[in-house]
Amino acid sequence: MGEIGQAFAIAFDLVFSLDRNLFAIVLLSLKVSLTAVIIACILGFGLGAGLASLRFPGRKAIIIMINALMGLPPVVVGLLVYLLLSRSGPFGVLSLLYTPMAMIIAQVILITPLVAALCLQSLQDLHYEYDEFFRSLNLSPSSKMKTLLWDARLSLLTVALAGFGRAISEVGAVMIVGGNINHVTRIMTTAIALETSKGTLALALALGIILITISVAINAAAMLIRSTAKRYAHA
Repeated sequence: MGEIGQAFAIAFDLVFSLDRNLFAIVLLSLKVSLTAVIIACILGFGLGAGLASLRFPGRKAIIIMINALMGLPPVVVGLLVYLLLSRSGPFGVLSLLYTPMAMIIAQVILITPLVAALCLQSLQDLHYEYDEFFRSLNLSPSSKMKTLLWDARLSLLTVALAGFGRAISEVGAVMIVGGNINHVTRIMTTAIALETSKGTLALALALGIILITISVAINAAAMLIRSTAKRYAHA
């Protein structure tokens, strides 16, 4: 208990002293995850809105595929991205392997199905409610999608937060394609795994404290947005 208590004391000291190495890892984690979430939201919101507002052959198959991809193991995604970006792969000439960009690509592949599926769930009921209104105005498909996305903007914020929560806590895929290189591709989750395996608990605990704090903040923000959306709905 003495060693664990000392490790916690050093961890809190690292956090509150704004240790440079610690916050370099945190900032890289935020940069990678936020970039991935923004890209995933652009793709996922567009796909979710299209599936909610349009009817076409193969639509159900696409929905089934999206839902199936939500459970795709991160290590499998990491392996596939590794094969694509390795020197012998089709995109090896870009030299993206073991860079933050490779980590962003892996996270986008992981998060986009989640964002698209949650977006579809949010917009389907809204489209059913607006269907007669859309028919009366004879709106174009793009106009329908824009209307649905705008009216569901608060719900979609919670979807984006869910995607960010998935991204910031991911370790398997980014470990494979990023390589966990110090000051280059080392983010919070991979650093925690490495420092724990080395027995350097202080840094791992400090990063864990920050990661838990971010997770709590995300969930609190999601709850606040949901309650705000309910108030607007009943206003």
